[in-house]
Amino acid sequence: MNSKKDWDQLLQFDRNHIWHPYTSMLDPLPVYPVVEARGVRLKLADGRELVDGMASWWAVIHGYNHPVLNEALESQLKKMAHVMFGGLTHQPAVELASLLIEITPKPLQKVFFSDSGSVSVEVALKMALQYWQAKGKTRKAKFLSLAKGYHGDTFGAMSVCDPITGMHKLFTHFLPKNFFVSAPECSFDASWDEKYITEFKTLLQKHHQEIAAVILEPIVQGAGGMRFYAPQYLLRVRELCTQYQVLLIADEIATGFGRTGKLFACEHSQICPDIMCLGKALTGGYMTLAATLCTDEVAETISGVEPGVFMHGPTFMANPLACSVARASVRLLLNSAWQDKIKSIEKQLKKELAPCQDLPAVNEVRVLGGIGVVEVKENVDVAWMQKEFVRLGVWIRPFLNLIYIMPPYIISTDELRSLTQAIFSVVRKVDAKSS
Repeated sequence: MNSKKDWDQLLQFDRNHIWHPYTSMLDPLPVYPVVEARGVRLKLADGRELVDGMASWWAVIHGYNHPVLNEALESQLKKMAHVMFGGLTHQPAVELASLLIEITPKPLQKVFFSDSGSVSVEVALKMALQYWQAKGKTRKAKFLSLAKGYHGDTFGAMSVCDPITGMHKLFTHFLPKNFFVSAPECSFDASWDEKYITEFKTLLQKHHQEIAAVILEPIVQGAGGMRFYAPQYLLRVRELCTQYQVLLIADEIATGFGRTGKLFACEHSQICPDIMCLGKALTGGYMTLAATLCTDEVAETISGVEPGVFMHGPTFMANPLACSVARASVRLLLNSAWQDKIKSIEKQLKKELAPCQDLPAVNEVRVLGGIGVVEVKENVDVAWMQKEFVRLGVWIRPFLNLIYIMPPYIISTDELRSLTQAIFSVVRKVDAKSS
């Protein structure tokens, strides 16, 4: 398919029949056809190349078309693409689980594989509920989460996302009613004041007999607002969960595998959750795969009473292709100087995004690890802004009032500069449009 006519027909069919994420079928946002991806660049059908600032929703940490990951897939494909995980096992799953146990906090010793990050959250919630059922504490059937939080689009996950300003308020009346506290007000570098945890502590103290688990995104709240909060807050959450006998679920789907400057964001606070969710960068962005890890205590309690098993089992659980490429991706990360690279990205982002703070349209600029965020004062015109970024040769997808980048770790200084300069240029145009 090379002619413009062919691509026009393809795009017209796409527009008429295919639903894209969070998009209307009456007036869908424009889409740009990609024909190839290598390194940190996406090649469009018309020949233009875009520097990718999104790492395909934060997953492609090693870049596209990486020879090591390609080889992992090709080698596994010659053996088997898939086999059911009920009653069977295979080397890629065992070795990946071993790797994950090795690199996550030591108490996390059991691994449950699933299809996607959202499903890994469902698994975590079910683990927490089944744990307390096994303990005979059936009142503990609700969850406590943070406002501005996001944990996925499936029903259990939606019930612990921000219920008012989040993406799922349309479904509020259909979802289980859980507890929420205000989003942390303490920025990442803020000096600690115990007042920051008062609301959380008060609610947990009052309702802990009803709460199975606290679920949160450690340090970075992602799709709910790209907000960073103080490690001390997470530390106090861990302490209070222990004190009031409530499980702690850490949703590391977006933050895991080095994005915040630590291998896992929980390390900023040196804490271990009872349950941890992993996804996105787990496979280097090659295939969909997730994992939910838990402690021996959680797993053995669930397994110790009727029905004696954990009640979940995805069809494509521990898919060999996905496990093989995930195993290669994790090893590739561990064997690289990823800490130095993230520090370099962070330093450049801080320097080159700082001028945006002086633009009238900008509310705040914030950077942590390989994450750069420019928060503007008004919600952006996504279609217009996307077109401007493509014109400038970059791929950046804003949402609400947030323009952010989370590029592949392999990005060069010049490629990263093309992203930061594009952000400054486009935000300056926002100022011009509003004046």
